[in-house]
Amino acid sequence: MTRFRAACVQMRSGTEPAANIEAAAAMIRQAAGQGAVFIATPEMTNLLDIRPGMARAKVRREAEDESLAKLRALAAELGVTLLVGSLAIMLEDEERFANRSFLIAADGAIVARYDKIHMFDVEVDDGQTYRESRAYRPGTEAVLAQAPFGRLGLTICYDVRFPHLYRRLAQGGADILTIPAAFTRVTGEAHWQVLVRARAIETGCFVIAPAQGGRHEDGRETFGHSLIVSPWGEVIAEADGAEPGIIFADLDLADVAKSRRRIPSLGNESKFSFTKPGT
Repeated sequence: MTRFRAACVQMRSGTEPAANIEAAAAMIRQAAGQGAVFIATPEMTNLLDIRPGMARAKVRREAEDESLAKLRALAAELGVTLLVGSLAIMLEDEERFANRSFLIAADGAIVARYDKIHMFDVEVDDGQTYRESRAYRPGTEAVLAQAPFGRLGLTICYDVRFPHLYRRLAQGGADILTIPAAFTRVTGEAHWQVLVRARAIETGCFVIAPAQGGRHEDGRETFGHSLIVSPWGEVIAEADGAEPGIIFADLDLADVAKSRRRIPSLGNESKFSFTKPGT
């Protein structure tokens, strides 16, 4: 299967996991009903709460997480491949969480897990200071996963600013890159689309980027504008603003090889030295 319909679910997750998963499930069902066989949800599908200490009582270990269990059962019921953009998952030492993406097969099995590598430790001009590493432990491994329609490179949100990760994934065989996100409104307005399109152009991959959007219960504001981008960097589908909803695109993986034949940059690297000033 090289041709398939993909969908991005755009959400406005709040502070209660049960309500978030109910909202996600309704849109996943709708996407499947409209022919999507690959459906992706955004970063922090189950919980968005940056208030210090407030999330801890609601985060569970993977084996005990009801959100994950419900989404696995839903994928099996609908017969779709589901990318859960990420869930907050308690780690075994219970000191910090994992910001973990799950690729779930059409039978409900977990095909792959990816823990976000790059932590969002920044100050932006939106009245918030973000220190993701205080609550979350960064991952250490890039992940490629096989789906029925192609090979996926899994990433999350702030990873998009580190192009070497995407190049490695593409050189490893990725046809599709996933970038579930909760971009702030300020950084999203400035950089979201150009960064997502750049990762597609540099790698010759499709990019599927479901996003959080709007003003959340914890006070943050996210940009929305979920995207599906072609290997040539064309925006195939984009959410209209920050409201929850679904976008669709019919993809043909033959376009990956076509784009890479036109611009074979993945194989055109040259070794070079670096000369510092004064040397």
